[in-house]
Amino acid sequence: MEILGFVPARGGSKGIPGKNMKPLLGKPLMQYTFEAAKQSRYIDRLLLSTDEPSYASFGESEGVEVSMRPAELSGDDTPMKEVVRYHLEEFKKEGYEPDVFVLLQPTSPLRTAGDIDESLTLLLKDEKADSVVSVREVPHSCLPVKIMKEEEGALVFLERDGEKYTTRQALPTLYARNGPAILAFKVKSFLETGSFYGKRCIKYLMPEERSVDIDTPFDFKLVSFLMESNE
Repeated sequence: MEILGFVPARGGSKGIPGKNMKPLLGKPLMQYTFEAAKQSRYIDRLLLSTDEPSYASFGESEGVEVSMRPAELSGDDTPMKEVVRYHLEEFKKEGYEPDVFVLLQPTSPLRTAGDIDESLTLLLKDEKADSVVSVREVPHSCLPVKIMKEEEGALVFLERDGEKYTTRQALPTLYARNGPAILAFKVKSFLETGSFYGKRCIKYLMPEERSVDIDTPFDFKLVSFLMESNE
């Protein structure tokens, strides 16, 4: 079973310029992902996919294999599926065909090697599973049955039966991807279905305090606070 760790890091972030190299408690953001992946018991090979030379240089300095992706696969609206297909085709040319692909976004610095390994353990133990994705529980206040909308100046429930949920215990448990911090899938399933998730996707539940996905300056402040609190 050959398992590939894959870190996608474009250089063209508009929300936070240079986000993937932005310092976080003295380290570039992407370094936290490199460290977690290197400590994994399962990951056999680690690849940084980027279009930014400075990211590539940093990855190489950290001992990470780097592949410069073409410009046509580096746009804001480029589907990640196309990026993954490109790299799988490049790997195949060199005779390397991984069994499991582990997508690790650098914007999830609180994800640990333990999280990666627990996710992969779940995937490898479930023979019927095509993928595993990290999730967090949706806060009860954000569940669809609790959401209201305004119509002609009055609030109405988005879902008709929302009014019947009067206690927290009666509310359903729903999950949301936390980035995702981890998305691991069997390559065979991806190639057959064209979906990262395949026909059967299982969950890896991560705690709230490790589920922050950095997308805004506030997220950086929040992660810094959480890291300093843990220390």
